[in-house]
Amino acid sequence: MSRLFLIVAAVILLPACSTAPPSNVNDICDIFEEKDDWYDDAADAAEKWNVPVQDIMAIIHQESRFVHDAQPPRRKILWIIPGPRLSSAYGYPQAKTETWETYQRATGAYGADRDDFEDAADFVGWYTNTSYKRCGINRGDTYASYLAYHEGHGGYNRRTYNKKAWLKKVAQKVQQRARTYRKQLDACEKQLERKGFFDWF
Repeated sequence: MSRLFLIVAAVILLPACSTAPPSNVNDICDIFEEKDDWYDDAADAAEKWNVPVQDIMAIIHQESRFVHDAQPPRRKILWIIPGPRLSSAYGYPQAKTETWETYQRATGAYGADRDDFEDAADFVGWYTNTSYKRCGINRGDTYASYLAYHEGHGGYNRRTYNKKAWLKKVAQKVQQRARTYRKQLDACEKQLERKGFFDWF
């Protein structure tokens, strides 16, 4: 009976463990070592959309800290009663429902989910690549890419970020994190690539 209980408990707890955020979100090598498939997912998105891996990961870090079901806080009614959420943003990329549906239509990824890391990485790659094209952002300009990610392409082109000093500081943080991730990745990427290659055997 006790053995059966342990098996059932393991099955129940497995989904929670598999979706838990990485233990060390500040080190990209630790992230990819802990989450077996994430390097391949991020690298595939980077190659597909011609967006640096470190930019994809730095944006997801800023948006959700790699929490799969992250959501904005709820408004308070009469300061105590939980009301509707501040927006429909959800999942790893904190993509709003309307934006996510645009991504699905544009890419044909109708089964994609915001709480699936592979789909989220692909979304961030797609959105950032679109920012390059629609906003005239240089490829690899993490600072501008995050501003466009936060404000939307229309908002970026209208330079709405100029009235948001706090947002510029956040974009600088994302840029610095991407640089840190890149330095870390330089030390472990070859090992991650070999690991991915030998997974086929």
